Amino acid sequence: MTFPFSTLMVQGTTSDAGKSTVVAALCRLLVREGVRVAPFKPQNMALNSAVTSDGGEIGRAQALQAIAARIAPHTDMNPVLLKPSSDTGAQVIIHGEVRSDMQARDYHNYKPVAMQAVLASHARLADQYDVVLVEGAGSPAEINLRDRDIANMGFAEAVDCPVILVADIDRGGVFAHLVGTLACLSESERARIVGFVINRFRGDIGLLEPGLRWLEQQTGKPVLAVLPYLHDLFLDAEDAVATVQSTRGAFRVVVPVPPRISNHTDFDALRAHPDIDLQLVGPGQPIPPADLIILPGSKNTRADLAWLIANGWREVLHKHLRYGGKVIGICGGYQMLGKTIADPHGVEGEAGTSDGLGLLDIHTELTRDKRLQQVSGRCAFADVDVAGYEIHMGVSHGDDQHRPVFMLDGHADGARSADDCVLGTYLHGLFDTPAACDALLRWAGLASGQTVDTAALREESLERLADATQPLLDALKKLSI
Repeated sequence: MTFPFSTLMVQGTTSDAGKSTVVAALCRLLVREGVRVAPFKPQNMALNSAVTSDGGEIGRAQALQAIAARIAPHTDMNPVLLKPSSDTGAQVIIHGEVRSDMQARDYHNYKPVAMQAVLASHARLADQYDVVLVEGAGSPAEINLRDRDIANMGFAEAVDCPVILVADIDRGGVFAHLVGTLACLSESERARIVGFVINRFRGDIGLLEPGLRWLEQQTGKPVLAVLPYLHDLFLDAEDAVATVQSTRGAFRVVVPVPPRISNHTDFDALRAHPDIDLQLVGPGQPIPPADLIILPGSKNTRADLAWLIANGWREVLHKHLRYGGKVIGICGGYQMLGKTIADPHGVEGEAGTSDGLGLLDIHTELTRDKRLQQVSGRCAFADVDVAGYEIHMGVSHGDDQHRPVFMLDGHADGARSADDCVLGTYLHGLFDTPAACDALLRWAGLASGQTVDTAALREESLERLADATQPLLDALKKLSI
């Protein structure tokens, strides 16, 4: 087929308007028709990341979009990734590698340099693929960020590409969002918007049509598609922690949600498991009883450890273990389970050492070098394969590592306590391999035999999402350049 645009940008009136899913759906629709398509997001701010085929780090949403396009994730698909370490600072990752930690104002001054990385990545993708589908960040109406913008209209103007604007009708105020966004744009920016997409609609379309006609008359822009609200999609979240819990089964898994939780997609397989009741517990929420408690990864391990202790989790964990419960720590959560966490170089904030929870006999030192690698191997406590990825800054050592959790690409990973009630690992995605997930749950006390194939669930959701988005692709094909 012939697609009218070699680069098309999808922007949103708000965060979580549906930009990521629209790009993923269009990637799958185009590749179905034989088009070589690649996703692209100039700048992403997210703590959910993925390891790429070229050994770098990008936002989780772009990895999902690459899967939709049936290509391997690459660092060019998200050349600038910001991983917040505080309310005003973030780790800046360029082309998959850590560049430095910057405060917000310093990064604003750095944007012209970042833009060169963005344009170089886009040029390489444009040379390799027929179509590049670009996802914006947040909203183009954030006029305080217009100067030196690289994430939305600043990029669109730089490469001279058309834009579609997505709004979420489910949250209300969809017409105000669209008209108000246009009003905040410059004349040239408004001109490059070729149409609107109204996302997550449920109800009688006939009741919406008068509003659609009004919107088109007011703005002179067409409504390209009204996309339905799709329930029960199994897709990787870009950043926000999923608020939907799983109350399917009787085996209770509880996960604390500290301020800098990272890679919480580790729990997607558990959320979908028919025998698991998964509860994610934030600040101020009561901590329910559990069979298994899992400490998640963290972008700021010592600060999140302090949060856990202040919110009563140390006492909860000790009581949980006294009554026969099991505990798993993943990455930063693994480090927290140890005796000490030292940050002599101030990698994640102020330099210093924190006492850990003392549930594993290990000590951790945070290092400037980040380990980024896709890995596979075997469980050390069960005869099954496992695969996943490592993203961490730090090295752990101690006697409990003589009882590893996994053997990954020739090296031992993780540690288990002497009584085999506490387990820690640097491996993300540990529950995504069905056999490994079953082995871990058996270790924790659930011997159900039920498994969840996350890859199959993701593929089914991408196909369903693409089918629902077909009207948008049909409308785009009819547009002239």
